[in-house]
Amino acid sequence: MKSPKTLPWHARKAGVSVERAEVLWRKALREATADTGWVGTSEFWGAAEGRFLELLQEEQNTLCTPHMETFMRTQHRMGLLPLLAAEQVFTAMSANWQRFCDEMRKAA
Repeated sequence: MKSPKTLPWHARKAGVSVERAEVLWRKALREATADTGWVGTSEFWGAAEGRFLELLQEEQNTLCTPHMETFMRTQHRMGLLPLLAAEQVFTAMSANWQRFCDEMRKAA
């Protein structure tokens, strides 16, 4: 049977090679056939895809690759902190300056 068109995307998302994902897909098909007893029904394809995603998750958990996405998001947020602080300071200074100017106009 042919592999699904989304297999390379799932493999890349899990950090697994496409060849390894194809092996996992064939294993999922065998297990779905054993579970459902029928090939080609919607129940079969649902069981096959569900098991494939489980196998991919298990494979991903065995890999020792760092999850860079979380690290990069954290670094991005930390890089924005000085800019956000400066924005808050300038907003407060502007509000105080406007208040001071309004008081000076009222006094005059």
